[in-house]
Amino acid sequence: MIELDIADGVARVTLNAPERLNALGPDDLRALDAAYAEAEAAGVRALVLRGEGRAFCAGRDIAGVDPATDDVSGYLDGLVTPLLRRIAAFPAPTFAAAHGACLGVGLGLLVATDIVYVAEDAKVGSPFAALGAALDSGGHWLLVSRLGPHRAMDLIVSGRLISGAEAVAGGLFSRALPAAELAEAVDAAAAAAAGGATEAFLASKRIVAGLRDGSLDFWGSIAAENAAQAQLRDTADYREGFRAFQEKRIPRFTGR
Repeated sequence: MIELDIADGVARVTLNAPERLNALGPDDLRALDAAYAEAEAAGVRALVLRGEGRAFCAGRDIAGVDPATDDVSGYLDGLVTPLLRRIAAFPAPTFAAAHGACLGVGLGLLVATDIVYVAEDAKVGSPFAALGAALDSGGHWLLVSRLGPHRAMDLIVSGRLISGAEAVAGGLFSRALPAAELAEAVDAAAAAAAGGATEAFLASKRIVAGLRDGSLDFWGSIAAENAAQAQLRDTADYREGFRAFQEKRIPRFTGR
């Protein structure tokens, strides 16, 4: 079950199937895609993704999958990849609070999210060695780009899961926190982002995506920064930010 709550400019999307560690089947992926679409249509200025129960997301729900008739392409190409693209392109800063198991497509959800806070004792990695399957949902890119090819292959072949603290130390995610502090920290970060200069955040999000995807090199990123700054000059938040600085007060941003 996928739940969506919108309040004070922040959308909160919850994976709520704790009895199966929030593993995702086709209907869950469609519902998750619909939740992001609804949040986008509502014009929220930040979004939080979380999982109910003992885990963030244990990956694909394979409980009733017959390998002989499994529509792998339909699941991955038809459902997972479009969802990851929607999450990555969401027009506001996105946050995830990840605890417990963060595996398979669950790991992919984190890869596609802008800012990821993980519990120090979360479990991250590739469990596919025991399934005879390959790591998917962007997992290869994440592990190789952050940990290097040798450590990536070690985790893939061994099936060893690393803790949230180790994942953050290796550069996979944003921050590691005690599990008891995770939800409050993410909610506070999302609330702060929702009160910020949304257009400036989105400009940086586009530049970061270009650097991640290789469409921007160093000089290209500088050109993109210059163009973004020139465009932001005409926004209300840019003018408000300068006025607030000059008047020595806290800015009041509207996201415009």
